[in-house]
Amino acid sequence: MKVALIAILAVVIGLLLAIEVGLRSLFGFGNPLIYIGDQQIGYLLAPNQRTRRFGNCIEINEYSMRSGSISKTPAPSTLRVLLLGDSIVNGGWWTDQINTISSLMMHNLASTKTSNYQETEVLNASANSWGPRNELGYLQRFGNFNAQVVVLLINTDDLFATAPTALPVGRDRNYPDSKPFLALIEVWQRYIKQQKPIPELQALQKEAGDRVGINLEAISKIQVLTRQSNSKFLLAMTPLLREIGEPGPRDYEIIARQRLKDFTNAQQITYIDFLPIFNAYTTPRSLYQDHIHLNLQGNQLVSEVMERSLLQILSESSLSI
Repeated sequence: MKVALIAILAVVIGLLLAIEVGLRSLFGFGNPLIYIGDQQIGYLLAPNQRTRRFGNCIEINEYSMRSGSISKTPAPSTLRVLLLGDSIVNGGWWTDQINTISSLMMHNLASTKTSNYQETEVLNASANSWGPRNELGYLQRFGNFNAQVVVLLINTDDLFATAPTALPVGRDRNYPDSKPFLALIEVWQRYIKQQKPIPELQALQKEAGDRVGINLEAISKIQVLTRQSNSKFLLAMTPLLREIGEPGPRDYEIIARQRLKDFTNAQQITYIDFLPIFNAYTTPRSLYQDHIHLNLQGNQLVSEVMERSLLQILSESSLSI
């Protein structure tokens, strides 16, 4: 009997070890990206991380960007673009590092035959659920890294984003502040254990007032900071999947979209609205990973359109490329 129990225990332990190894090697569990809270930005990815999730490589540099290591100031022969955004720019676990919008843009710009620059960098400063006020906070904290162009890519929901907060860090399973001891523990916490609501966060998400106006003001401040550093500014917005086709955006979104359009006209901001571009696409559903995030095909389309606008902006500003 004792030998049988030992044998059973050995089998169970062996099975658990095999599952642990499989979860780590095949899916990257046990090594999630971790976050840090920040009073100004709300939260950001902890610097200097590297992991692989579901086969996709994810690298976070010393400035909490989803980019490789960089120097604070680029060489004179380098074209540098700073791309700010949320999970669409970041790419999340479903996007390999080389397939993010920033990486695709960098590759395309580097291969442009008319370029007089020896190197091209497109920096990816982003995090899940960031809104314009988070992105403004990042720019105020770190500066624009001497980028010739700052690009802000938002989605429709970002027009209604709430104030930056560190409340999710370490309390929401999607924003861990430490790595679990076991991959099995992460699977339990992420997919099985019930997520406890965060009352303070729920209260913040009911933020009153003119959220659209507040976020437009944040975008205006980003533009001001960009101009003060003699950089150019490009703003773009991707739609939610349900906005494409009929019946189209909801009434409150139509109003917010018109406010954004009027704002960009008044501020003379170069603006790309991807809704008509996606509507003109033959199979717009094929651009999406889910109801809001883009897949590789969507990233390629967005990067190509923004690349053309960047070339135009640089050409008009006499920065030959």
